[in-house]
Amino acid sequence: MDQSADKSFSPDLHHCRCCPRGCGADRSSAELGYCGSGAGFSIGSICAHRGEEPVISGTHGVCNVFFTRCNMQCLFCQNYDISRNTEAVVAREMDLEELIEQIDRRIEQGCKSVGFVSPSHYLPQTLKVIEAIKKRGRSPVFIFNTNGYDRKAAIEALDGLIDVYLPDFKYMDEQLARRFSDAPGYPAIAKRAIGEMFRQKGADITLDNDGLITSGMIIRHLVVPGNIRNSIEVLQYIAVHWSPDCYLSLMSQYWPTPAVADHPELGRRVTSEEYDLVLEAMEDLGFGRGWVQELDSSDHYRPDFMRDHPFEA
Repeated sequence: MDQSADKSFSPDLHHCRCCPRGCGADRSSAELGYCGSGAGFSIGSICAHRGEEPVISGTHGVCNVFFTRCNMQCLFCQNYDISRNTEAVVAREMDLEELIEQIDRRIEQGCKSVGFVSPSHYLPQTLKVIEAIKKRGRSPVFIFNTNGYDRKAAIEALDGLIDVYLPDFKYMDEQLARRFSDAPGYPAIAKRAIGEMFRQKGADITLDNDGLITSGMIIRHLVVPGNIRNSIEVLQYIAVHWSPDCYLSLMSQYWPTPAVADHPELGRRVTSEEYDLVLEAMEDLGFGRGWVQELDSSDHYRPDFMRDHPFEA
């Protein structure tokens, strides 16, 4: 990993430094870096997603733009058919005009926000999309839905452009980050990146007259089976270093995908006892704003990106 990569941000894809890996690949050529992504727009899906937190989804859903590939490789990724870097994925190659047309159509259908999902390695393209939407006279709420493995400098460059940050704070355990997600340095990197999001937005969120978020930050955390201490340490860090007033989205939707069905640690769901321990820690730390999932939510978050809408049959 390039230790100097967080000093400044440049959208230059000829020498890519988008994410903390700083691999320097020329994405306009066949020389692809860790994420295996080029300089264009490779899209897993553009859909009105109604499965998000209520202040994000509302009645009409958020227009989510799912980018393909990823700058992390979580063994248990639930979006695995669009996120793998070393094998074929479900992808639609689009030009900017086609992508904007699809987003515009969903805004016309009632979506008030546009979410960029897994955008860390697609920051230059994300900036182009935001600019193009604004040029059309549209002003949706822009949501940056990220795994937290982001450069602080990149988040600084988004100040004033992104309305809502929706980061996942996955790990406080360095070894778990390496073993499960091939993400060296994740705890320190996520602390800096999400800390910058907190600097920009603070702990409060702003809602419109329909109860939909227009500004702020919501921190997500997925509880992984057998790793409750990690989850509690994530919550402790948020409470101590930022604020227990931060909005949390605590997720129990983990399910063992085919890739980890036989894994000795990851091949099962989270138990009620495990989830209750995390909920108790959340309450003890003074968190009172946000959302928690029912334990059986893992039955309802199994996307199929071969469908036009991956989250709806």
